[in-house]
Amino acid sequence: MTTTHATTARFGAIGVALAPLVMLVALIAHPYLVRLPDAAAVAEAVEANTRLWGWVHLLTAVGSGLVALAFLAIRARLRDAGEERFSTWALPFVIAGSILYGLLPALEFAPMATASTGGDVAAVQTALEPWFIAILVTSVITFAVGIYGFARGVAASRILSPSITRLVVTALVLLALSRFVPLGAVQFYLQAIAGVVALWPLAFQMWRESQGTRVTTRRSVIAG
Repeated sequence: MTTTHATTARFGAIGVALAPLVMLVALIAHPYLVRLPDAAAVAEAVEANTRLWGWVHLLTAVGSGLVALAFLAIRARLRDAGEERFSTWALPFVIAGSILYGLLPALEFAPMATASTGGDVAAVQTALEPWFIAILVTSVITFAVGIYGFARGVAASRILSPSITRLVVTALVLLALSRFVPLGAVQFYLQAIAGVVALWPLAFQMWRESQGTRVTTRRSVIAG
């Protein structure tokens, strides 16, 4: 591996670590909703703190984009390990699912704008629900298909120890399944924690390998 490749790998590791962290902050900071969707609860949360509502959903959209980039980096690492069977076809599903998931926070700016102008927030949210549900269902199914492929790819590549591999694969499955459950505790908290548990071990391994490559390169130069 060249020095340039090692540098790219380090940036990839940083991205893999950053994506679930951003999602963790966004989801934990989200006003708690018992179930999703709930127009009345959304209206109450928006009117209670309009600015927080806006920033949380902006951060969620950014986090969803970072998740797509993180899996691009993971795909590159699996390719380097010779894993071509699963992650190759899984990547487009994860990216498409992340893009669609990022549309959901965009829809949630409508009730914020309505609250700022003194309109009926609950009515607006109710009108958006068919679109919200359709996009949510499409995104979670697409994302789940991609995550399944990546879970198989991580297991097949053996880039992690057997125990860490089981942890990461389990967390990836929980990350995908959590988006199917319309309960706030699952959507916000379980999803956030599962993302961190799934991606941070991969990020750590990618970072350690890139650092090891740098050390090896330096030693080679000195020996030469």
